[in-house]
Parts: sequence; C-alpha cells; structure tokens
Amino acid sequence: MYKKSLIAAAAALAILHGAAFAKSPAELNDLEIAHVAYTADNSDIRYAHLALAISKDPKIHEFARTMIRDHSAVNDQALALLQKLKVQPQDNSFSKQLRENTDKLIAEMSKLSGKAFDRRYAENELGYQQAVNKLVEDTFIPNIENPQVKALFEDALAIFKGHEMHAAEMVKALAQRQSMQQQ
Repeated sequence: MYKKSLIAAAAALAILHGAAFAKSPAELNDLEIAHVAYTADNSDIRYAHLALAISKDPKIHEFARTMIRDHSAVNDQALALLQKLKVQPQDNSFSKQLRENTDKLIAEMSKLSGKAFDRRYAENELGYQQAVNKLVEDTFIPNIENPQVKALFEDALAIFKGHEMHAAEMVKALAQRQSMQQQ
C-alpha cells in the first residue's frame, strides 16, 4: 500500500510539475502560486466531502472533517490576505490541470464503497499530501516574493505536514486491519 502512496505522490507531482505546461512551478508568480494552493485546498475539501458521504469508518470521517476544517481555514486566511493586498489570485495551467484531475478522481472514487473506498481515499490523501507538501516546501515557498504570502504558506505547510503524518497513520491502520481480517 505504501508503494501505491508513493505512486500517487509521483502522479500528483507529475500533475503539478507536468512538462506540458507553459511555465515550470518555479516560474509562477505569487498570485499564480496562490491560485494553485487555493485550488489544491479545494480539491482536498472535495475529497473529504466525498469521504464523509461514502465511508462508514469513523477514522476516515475524523480525518475528512480535519481536512475540511483546516483547508477551509487556510483558504479563508489566504483570501483575506489577498483582499488586504488588493490583489486576486491568477488562474493558470497548473490550477486547471489540478481541477481536471480532481474531477476525474472524484468520479473514480465515487464508484467505490466500503473498504475499497476507504483504502483508495487514504492512499490518495497520503500521496496528495506528500506531493503538495514537497511542491510547497521545495518550490513555492522559496520563490514567493511577498513576505506575508510566504509566511502564510510556511504556517500552512506546518499544518499540512501534520495531515501527511495523519494520512500515513490512516493508511497503515487500514492495511493492518485488512491483514488481520485476511488471517
């Protein structure tokens, strides 16, 4: 299962680092980076709402509620900061690709139920958190010019690294439960 998480992380990074884009992630300006982050947060919120609708596992529900709470709070802070700075986030090819891939994944996961859904959701969350955290830490934060925007990203990254750890624990717990049930 961990291998699948790494594959999901690689796929998510490929989405965000795709060669088909006009710009590399390092070339995005602060407002384009803000839009990608906002879009990524909204994707995770959508995944969480789907988990609440489909899963019956209380641990999945707990994680999903955390995703909704934390990603909504970060998006609210980001929008307030952009309003204070009197600027708007700029849509871009990364955001568009992320939305398209989120739509595809939501459609795929919507067809699952029970343990299959729980496993797919947990593995996706781990891979997604790993990929986005790496992109934010290694590419976005070093390239953000506005100190207030950079500080917001640094604060959010600390929260999202906690999500990554929580997702890893969730994947491990689901694997252990499945292993015990097969014995």
